[in-house]
Amino acid sequence: MDDGGADLFLRSTRVLTPRAIRPATVAVARGAIVRLLPHDAPVPPGVPSEDFGDDVLLPGLVDTHVHVNDPGRSEWEGFATATRAAAAGGITTLIDMPLNSLPPTTTVAHLQTKQHTARPLAHVDVGFWGGAIPHNTADLKELHTAGVFGFKCFLSPSGVEEFPELDEEQFGRTMAETAALGALLIVHAEDPGQLAAAPQRGGPRYDDFLASRPRTAENAAIAMVIAHARRLDARVHILHVSSASALPLIAEAKEDGVRITAESCPHFLTLAAEEIPDGATEFKCCPPIREAANRDALWAGLSDGTIDCVVSDHSPCTDTLKTSDFATAWGGVSSLQLGLPALWTEARQRGHTLSDVVRWMAAGPAALAGLDRKGAIAIGKDADFTVFAPDETFTVDPRRLHHRNQITAYAGRTLAGVVRSTWLRGRRIDTGSTSAASGRLLDRRTPN
Repeated sequence: MDDGGADLFLRSTRVLTPRAIRPATVAVARGAIVRLLPHDAPVPPGVPSEDFGDDVLLPGLVDTHVHVNDPGRSEWEGFATATRAAAAGGITTLIDMPLNSLPPTTTVAHLQTKQHTARPLAHVDVGFWGGAIPHNTADLKELHTAGVFGFKCFLSPSGVEEFPELDEEQFGRTMAETAALGALLIVHAEDPGQLAAAPQRGGPRYDDFLASRPRTAENAAIAMVIAHARRLDARVHILHVSSASALPLIAEAKEDGVRITAESCPHFLTLAAEEIPDGATEFKCCPPIREAANRDALWAGLSDGTIDCVVSDHSPCTDTLKTSDFATAWGGVSSLQLGLPALWTEARQRGHTLSDVVRWMAAGPAALAGLDRKGAIAIGKDADFTVFAPDETFTVDPRRLHHRNQITAYAGRTLAGVVRSTWLRGRRIDTGSTSAASGRLLDRRTPN
């Protein structure tokens, strides 16, 4: 039997490959998958092996929407805590958002500062988005050359003054530049005019907050993004879609050949506005969690391929910033460690399979970022794995989260699916260890 010179064998009765879940032994050499062998394949004497029994061997998940906030706001989160939380949730690769850190990732020098901070602390592989703000268009080419995976912009205020939004004219210029570079532009799409026209009432009532971020704000902004992408033949991605009424716009654009993709998040797909108590600002995010009927329509868009992937939008903060006033509390859901079980709990109730979940949370995000070595259990891919017990349940205890601040909208919920262990390039990640981290920094220029 040709085992490709393997130095590690991992065996399960349920290995999720791109074609099927089947019994198999995965042969690993030098951190990469070299063979997919029969389940009963012999292991050469002296070569390490592990048998996971009936637990499912999934590819490591890829999360392309994570706010680590380090350096500068590391009291909100940091690379050590975020990447441990990611590993505990089955995520082996994440891409960090360019804002909420100080400095933001808007120049090459700022990127290097962030890389210097992350390098010794990352327990999973980490890449970086660049930021597009009103006055850094001239910096985008250098950032692209330096290896960022694309550029993020806001069309409405971001919540931090050092990362201002683009108006439509600035957005058009930015998209023209990213199109010329062949780069991906990712967009927080809410229209500031629609937001300004909506009723703005402070206080603890979730209904008031929801009214302040209407679907029309998302829909109008997405329509504008599509119009520019169509005109410039640019590649564009819509972040954290929460308005299901925007899905027909995205679907039509795709059918017309516009190079557009879209994501949603576990909180939009598993939570509902009707269930959110007043004052519970751990549920606050922008755009907001909408009604149950809207959630059902998002699932339809996920099922038919209008939504390409599901990522966390992990946007943490300190306890003190989550006041009981929805108008002033920081907007962000902390869910990096819980996305897989949260989505799987809902997905299986709706008739979806683990193969679907892996397509949305591993293969889809890897394709978005061009991470060719990630997102699947296949020969030539990195040996990144999640060992998952899909039928075991647990109740979310915030004290067991690895996030720096144990704030979560899922506290007390019973979820299906337990991550037994997570492996990065053939090495088990020890989420309880404070020893040297083994994650690598990724960039667009090198094979990933």
